[in-house]
Amino acid sequence: MESLFAHIAILPIVLPMLAGIVLVLIEDRHHRTKLVIDIVATVLLLVVALALLVNVNNGGPNLSTYRLGDWPVPFGIVLVADPLAALMVLLTAILALSTIVFSVARWHRAGSHFHSLFQLLLMGLNGAFLTGDLFNLFVFFEVLLAASYGLMLHGSGTVRIKAGLHYIAVNLATSSLFLIGVSLIYGVTGTLNMADLAHRIPLIPEESRMLFEAGAAILGIAFLVKAGMWPLSFWLPTTYAAASPPVAAMFAIMSKVGIYVVLRLSLLLFGEGAAAHPGEQWLLYGGIATIAFGTVGVLSSQATARMAAFCVLVSSGTLLAMIGYENAGVTAGALYYLVSSTLALSCMFLLAELVERGRSSEADVLAVTLEAFGDDEEPAHDEEIGIATPLTLAMLGIAFLCCALVIAGMPPFSGFIAKFAMIGAVLNPQGLGASVGISITSWVLVALLIISGLAATIAMLRAGINIFWVTFDGEVPRVSIAEMLPVLLLLGLCVILTVLAGPAMGYMQATAQYLHVPTDYVGALLGEGGMP
Repeated sequence: MESLFAHIAILPIVLPMLAGIVLVLIEDRHHRTKLVIDIVATVLLLVVALALLVNVNNGGPNLSTYRLGDWPVPFGIVLVADPLAALMVLLTAILALSTIVFSVARWHRAGSHFHSLFQLLLMGLNGAFLTGDLFNLFVFFEVLLAASYGLMLHGSGTVRIKAGLHYIAVNLATSSLFLIGVSLIYGVTGTLNMADLAHRIPLIPEESRMLFEAGAAILGIAFLVKAGMWPLSFWLPTTYAAASPPVAAMFAIMSKVGIYVVLRLSLLLFGEGAAAHPGEQWLLYGGIATIAFGTVGVLSSQATARMAAFCVLVSSGTLLAMIGYENAGVTAGALYYLVSSTLALSCMFLLAELVERGRSSEADVLAVTLEAFGDDEEPAHDEEIGIATPLTLAMLGIAFLCCALVIAGMPPFSGFIAKFAMIGAVLNPQGLGASVGISITSWVLVALLIISGLAATIAMLRAGINIFWVTFDGEVPRVSIAEMLPVLLLLGLCVILTVLAGPAMGYMQATAQYLHVPTDYVGALLGEGGMP
């Protein structure tokens, strides 16, 4: 068992890589065999992710390092499993299992190489979360992007292909920016190991600092495009809304890769004890602008999937603004919000397709739009009393309501707890009882968090009425057990996150404290004195 735990940091990468290789070798006509292998590999990944989380939380926040080839740091490739990385790997595994089960009903047969691309996507995601080196971050970033290109086109269709081609073009440009930024940083510092960078950045000569900051800014732009910060988010709503439901559900965490890297690098390289953060205010103001843009998009969207895509922007903007505060209490609330919002948004993408099955095209048009075209006459209805609601619609309606409450941040679910924790930390940065002046920017952010929740409530209520409370003139959607189970699982996890808010928030607070004092991270990789 000890020998297994010695290699546990690399297992989340090796498992999906091997599964992807095996699945490529199997012909697509063997759908059932490929599905079984995919599900087994994903379940094993979930078990490994749980073990990894327990391992890094054993006796308090700690980290596990894995040096490939046993090369010393910073000369070799190193993987680092710490509380934040373990949390993201577990979240990825949960969404992966939900997505692959949902695809059992129909989506895994809608295109070629779905299962192999899916496992390679998991490999890239887990590698990005676990790597301790910027160049290998680029490698895993490219792996997950290459897999996402194929998955984005999965299911075909004109709209999906058009959005997929735009998505590919944007991410190819982003990869170029990533490579330029990494090259500039390496040219100045002579290293790409994250811990070694944290050690060397304060020692950069003044004449070279501008070149380093230019490289850091270019690298930051690459990840802010991925995170969806306004105005770099023009591609995201259309892409996420056009993707097939299981792919869009996994894309909900792909936007968090950018958030994760920004959080990791901003605190490790420019945090406490390091050089001044060159982009702290940009993150705060950019996050506020993203929340505002996403809120307008949520209110203006008529399709459920597009509404969920704009909710992703609101989530990203909230997290970016919280990272800009560089306060441990704010970061703890943001981590709790990250988990809650990702689970709920992934669930909403799955629900979007289920609730719109069997609807007539007229149901997608708002009453205001109908009146604008002159169709303002009241339709004649026979007087009916006690119209029965089909059981399928009732179940979907309850799931939609619960998911909407989590996304909007309404009590009593985890979304409300997350927003309450963030607002409390923003208004009390030094804890309760400390008299500290609150800036206008903080009040604007708090107001936007409340307004965005209100806007999501209005938009979801409008969509719910349009779907479930009008006279139903279409066919009752046929929903299989395999499609409802992932929805119930994700909503159940949101409920568990609410009930166990105390232990969950305790873990987030310990993780935030660990991130804001990166001496443990640097010391574990380089030794207390660092590399000469």
